[in-house]
This record gives sequence, C-alpha cells and structure tokens, in this order.
Amino acid sequence: MEETAENGHPVKYYRLSEIEERNTFKCTWIIIHHNIYDVTKFLEEHPGGEEVLREQGGGDATESFEDVGHSSDAREMAASMVIGELHPDDRPKIAKPPDSIVTTVKETQSWWSNWVLPGLVAAIVTVLYHMYMEKEQ
Repeated sequence: MEETAENGHPVKYYRLSEIEERNTFKCTWIIIHHNIYDVTKFLEEHPGGEEVLREQGGGDATESFEDVGHSSDAREMAASMVIGELHPDDRPKIAKPPDSIVTTVKETQSWWSNWVLPGLVAAIVTVLYHMYMEKEQ
C-alpha cells in the first residue's frame, strides 16, 4: 500500500507479518518509530556488532535504539536505510503499555518455600554435623 507523504514522495507501508518474514540470515529489517529500516548491508559495519541488529530483526527496535543514545550522525545514517513505514493498522500491535508509577508486587508465599525447604536444609545440616562429630571422636 502506498500513499504520498508530506514531502510529495510515495510512502510504502509494510505489514508486521511482512517485516517478520524478512528476518532471515540474508535479510534484516527493523522498526524504529514506525519506520522500516533495511539494515542488511549495515550489519558488518554496525559499531555494536551485527548481533545487536539481528536480535532486533523483524520487530520493534525503538526502545533499544533510544536507550543506546545514538548520535545525530548515526540518526542521519539510519535515515538513508528507511524503506517504508509500518502499516497504521499494525502500529497498536507493537505499542507498549504506558509505564505506571505504582509497582504492584504479587506476593506468592507458599508453605513449601517458607517451611519445608528451610526444614529440609536444617535436617541435612544436622545430619552432616552429627556425622562429622562422630568421625572426630
């Protein structure tokens, strides 16, 4: 599906399934801010190593890209690798839920971890202690 961008150039939209299919040994596409990048030819030149890009292949690399803090030069270089955009219908599929300030911790204490395991450890230590003391006498 193609539409015209603000700059007058046609925009090629790719479905998420197409991008996932392109994640092969011979081809690596990634998504950053809904733009699709073909990084295949850049794999060997990537300063962080090709594995970093291959791990993100076929999926959304936005968070990883931003976490590293790429320079403006790196961003300009990346712009030359854009081949299209993620189809608007697929964008919600990669959307992350908003971070919550409140952290909820599900407390799952069980009698197994609270009583049986410590009891078992204590019994083993007691037996080993008695065996050690018998050898000493």
